[in-house]
Amino acid sequence: MVEPKPIWTVLMLRELPSDEDRQILQEAVRGFLGSMSDKSALTDAQLWKRLAAQALTQIAASPAEGGLREIVLVQQEAGHAACRAPLADAALINLMQLPTRSDAPALRALLDDLHAGDAVVALSLAGFDPDGAAGWAKLEGDSLIAELGFVESADIVTHLAVFAPGPVLVIVKTGEGVNAEPTPVMGKAGWWRVRINKAFLVTVPFTEAAVRDLLAIAALGETARAFGAAQRAFEQVVAYAGERRQFGQPIGRFQAIQHKLANCHIALRAIQLTIANAAAQYDLEAAPWRWFAAAAMATAASSLRQVSLEIHHAFGAIGYSEEHEAPHHFRQVHVGVLRHGGQRRPVEQLASHFLDHDGDVRFPEYDLGPAGNAVRRQVRAWLDAHWTGERRARHEQLSFAEREYDREFARALGATGWIGLNWPKRFGGQERGAFEQLAFMEEMERAEAPRAGAPVQAAMLQVYGTSEQQQRYLPEILRGEAIYGMGYSEPQAGSDLASLKTRAVRDGDHYVINGQKIWTTTYWGEYMLLATRTDPDASPPHAGITMFIVPMTTPGITIRPSETMYGGTFANIFYDNVQVPAENRVGADGDGWKVLTGALATERGFIGGGIVLKVAHMFELLCEHIRTAERHGSPMRYDPLVRARIGTLAAEIEAGRRMMVYCAEQVDKGETPPDEAAVSKVYSGELMERFCESALDLLGPEALLSEHSPGAILRGRIEQMLRHSLMWVISIGTNEIQRSLIAQRGLGLPR
Repeated sequence: MVEPKPIWTVLMLRELPSDEDRQILQEAVRGFLGSMSDKSALTDAQLWKRLAAQALTQIAASPAEGGLREIVLVQQEAGHAACRAPLADAALINLMQLPTRSDAPALRALLDDLHAGDAVVALSLAGFDPDGAAGWAKLEGDSLIAELGFVESADIVTHLAVFAPGPVLVIVKTGEGVNAEPTPVMGKAGWWRVRINKAFLVTVPFTEAAVRDLLAIAALGETARAFGAAQRAFEQVVAYAGERRQFGQPIGRFQAIQHKLANCHIALRAIQLTIANAAAQYDLEAAPWRWFAAAAMATAASSLRQVSLEIHHAFGAIGYSEEHEAPHHFRQVHVGVLRHGGQRRPVEQLASHFLDHDGDVRFPEYDLGPAGNAVRRQVRAWLDAHWTGERRARHEQLSFAEREYDREFARALGATGWIGLNWPKRFGGQERGAFEQLAFMEEMERAEAPRAGAPVQAAMLQVYGTSEQQQRYLPEILRGEAIYGMGYSEPQAGSDLASLKTRAVRDGDHYVINGQKIWTTTYWGEYMLLATRTDPDASPPHAGITMFIVPMTTPGITIRPSETMYGGTFANIFYDNVQVPAENRVGADGDGWKVLTGALATERGFIGGGIVLKVAHMFELLCEHIRTAERHGSPMRYDPLVRARIGTLAAEIEAGRRMMVYCAEQVDKGETPPDEAAVSKVYSGELMERFCESALDLLGPEALLSEHSPGAILRGRIEQMLRHSLMWVISIGTNEIQRSLIAQRGLGLPR
């Protein structure tokens, strides 16, 4: 058989691999592994040679041959293809850059054989592995004495690389003095227990810090392989749901299946993004890479197994037939997330970051690029000068409803031009990128500054407004002088906005509007962006919707405010023969659905990130409180249950932050898929609920005391955030509707 051209020959044209190179690598590895006729035999020595011929045993051997990002991608594809070959062991051997630690000829010869496919090396951390059953090792004279657990591919390995106390990496050749006993895993062949009493070939000195880092890298690689296995099973079950018929229709049409698979998609997206970021941070030599790796592993450990279970629930009986791929992927998921300490170790690492250090402890800052970092510094300095001291103290004494908006602050912010940070320059904006906008949002949330501007309405006017509308309305938004509400929901039209009944009838150069809108929050603004029906007979119904800008001082508008459970207000608004000039129509007659849904997609993308930033900030304040709090005379920060909950929450919040960054990346590419915005919106809204409920569990009934109550913890802000979180899950399209959107548009399931 003629082997295809080695995968890396294309990628090594550049000094260092780029994102484009990595995409090529992933596609090439998937294609190569997918072409194997017998995936169950991928640990066979002959097939190892074929993998080496593709240079897959050389990953990370030098900077030009990649780093942790390339290791992670290959591991994901190995999991996807059910490949059990010890590619991860080879990559870790390469990543250690052993020739810089030892110039022993035997070591150089081994590496050459490894890259040629003539040697197969299994790596064991032995006693340095937090899994006690991973074994032990010691040196006696010129021999290695060891008993190792969880060894893969021991039937074909030619060498074992084992860490012994010192620490020192000890390499022995298999054969006499090395005995391997198979230890089935979850009912099938998988691991081996290996006993060694043999003279070693070479030893390589290490530091304990280097071994700890290698452990984190090895665990991240196992997590990546588990993710790849889950992703493959997920792809299969989505296809199956579109084909399998019950009750006369595909099971993928049932809402229960759609929402189950949407949940799996959301969880897999979170895991994918956190793994990729951890690997990138390592390659970029960022100081907090270990923190990001812990967040990725904690995220995966808490959700990958649940995803695997849900996949099997959707498969039904076919999924537990050993003739199907699904059982193998199920096993690989469990193997991957439980190795090297499982969830406990990374969760404790995250908890330690927030609970064992005093001072201003926060989530690690992202590098947002030179422009984004510059905006972060500028906004932070401006807020330190304009939103501190007495002014902020006065604001914090107001009720929640009164804190919602501060006109004086909005005008001051308008003078900076930052309200138009991402607007095109032709509209007076600064035409900055999404990461600069993200920097602005981060600093505003950190300072707990009031909101300002009308980002959704401004974007709508920039795309669909007439030149006259743009000249009239955009400057006052930019100056922080105008606030817009959104009049969408009606008594019989919430998530189903296409059913709205509010009528707008053309009468000369005006439209006459009659109808009712409910749950309108920013009813006190200068304008309402109002969705109306201009064609009651349109088919489909959404074809008859038209949008208008309605000044709230127009005669015929009756506002009936109502207090919300989170301390704010919304209103029922009645429009009785309200005359609106035709020039206030946004877009063409009947184009309202396009205008409206485009705005909602934009808003969901903004809101997902905004919610995560709110939760992250409140989490940091919670941890600050716990660091000094006591319960029954003992510091809360040392309570194992508290630490476990804090570490888990930190991982969940970090996953939300990665989704926020991913959405920013999509925007900068000119892409805003509605299903991706929905993923962020669903995850972030429910994250806020989970965080608040967890915080109440940790703090007890005192945390239920509201603001201005004596003894209220954190000024009652957590219980208020819990009450507010319900709105984020329900508004702007309920999370149930968003799950249907994800399933149908993102996964391609039938409507």
